[in-house]
Amino acid sequence: MAFSLPFHVSYKLRLLLLFTLCLTVVGWATSNYFVGTVPEIPKARDFITNFNKAIALRKEDGGTSQESLRKAKLDSCPSVSPKLRGQSKLIFKPDLTLEEVQAKNPQVHRGRYHPEECKALQKVAILIPHRNREKHLMYLLEHLHPFLRRQQLAYGVYIIHQAGTKKFNRAKLLNVGYLEALKEENWDCFIFHDVDLVPENDLNLYTCEDQPKHLVVGRNSTGYRLRYSGYFGGVTALSREQFFKG
Repeated sequence: MAFSLPFHVSYKLRLLLLFTLCLTVVGWATSNYFVGTVPEIPKARDFITNFNKAIALRKEDGGTSQESLRKAKLDSCPSVSPKLRGQSKLIFKPDLTLEEVQAKNPQVHRGRYHPEECKALQKVAILIPHRNREKHLMYLLEHLHPFLRRQQLAYGVYIIHQAGTKKFNRAKLLNVGYLEALKEENWDCFIFHDVDLVPENDLNLYTCEDQPKHLVVGRNSTGYRLRYSGYFGGVTALSREQFFKG
């Protein structure tokens, strides 16, 4: 008995030490797990948020892609639109307002339009230098928008206004309008348009060709004749390449 007691105590002590050691290891591992995972929770939350944003963006891109695909499937518009009417009688309402012009052209948004039924052959920028000619401008816009839509053009109208009282500089305004228009769209064709000239015949196509084109073949104030031989003004059409060469 005297010798067996120390052995018995030693055995229990070993078991106790082993059990304590196991608890220590388990406790250390468990504490490390929780300490390590707590900082990861915000990261996980951020990941889910970003993931949801990515899904939303993908849906938006999908909508944009579908719209682009729909446009790509459209046939090109014919070289001569079936909507053309030829010569039209122009009527100018004395009390015409800008709100009326907008109401008559609901398909036009911020001066921009493109046909829904086909893919326009050219993207055309209409540049109109302006100062103190509000009534002329409204008359022009009233007739020009439906005129261009019947030609099935993708177009944008830019009004380049000169402030102040210095001499009106048409050429400089058109240069500024050209540069500003290109910031919005890679236009194929540019129409340089006086504000007081309203087109009467939509067979006179507002498009660019191989050479610069003069669109004022005649005007009522001169008996529908050119002002002088070699006259090239009022309304002209130039492509980007022709403009740079000029």
